[in-house]
Amino acid sequence: MKKMLFAALAIVTIGLVYAFVPNSNETATTSSKTEITEGAINWMTWDEAIKANEKAPKKIFIDFYTNWCGWCKRMDATTFADPSVAEYINKNYYAVKFNAEQKEDIVFQGTTFSFKRSDRGGVHTLAFELLDGRLGYPSYVYLQPNYERILISPGYKDVPMLQKELKFVAEEHYKTTTWEQFSNAY
Repeated sequence: MKKMLFAALAIVTIGLVYAFVPNSNETATTSSKTEITEGAINWMTWDEAIKANEKAPKKIFIDFYTNWCGWCKRMDATTFADPSVAEYINKNYYAVKFNAEQKEDIVFQGTTFSFKRSDRGGVHTLAFELLDGRLGYPSYVYLQPNYERILISPGYKDVPMLQKELKFVAEEHYKTTTWEQFSNAY
């Protein structure tokens, strides 16, 4: 009886080990998705977007968030979940989801950007640079394919507001009009 109990326990233990061991085909980072779900934004890491932009230049949309940000979670659950928003972003931008408090270093154009601790927790220096030190979340940054910043946009956006902003940048209205003029006319 003890042998059968031991054999059964061994089989259950082996099964549990295999159930919780990551598949070798899975990516190591949670911020990157290799499959695009229909109707969902194809979020990339910073490095993935840079590599994709080198092959086929396109504007870059960066969503700066933190794990503790309630409005960031609401953006994910509402505005970013809208299929028309996802379709427009995927068509016109490389979309980067960037945790402004991430600890991993990023090397970009010969500079190493890293997490810097502060009294309030800290910030990743790439987020600090791209947001001009305005650390409110969520915040969005739009970049040209040559990485020149087009626009910093702070705060929660509902679907119509984000669609208007995405169009303002993608269609390059910012070159001929102000955001206020465009927003009032659209």
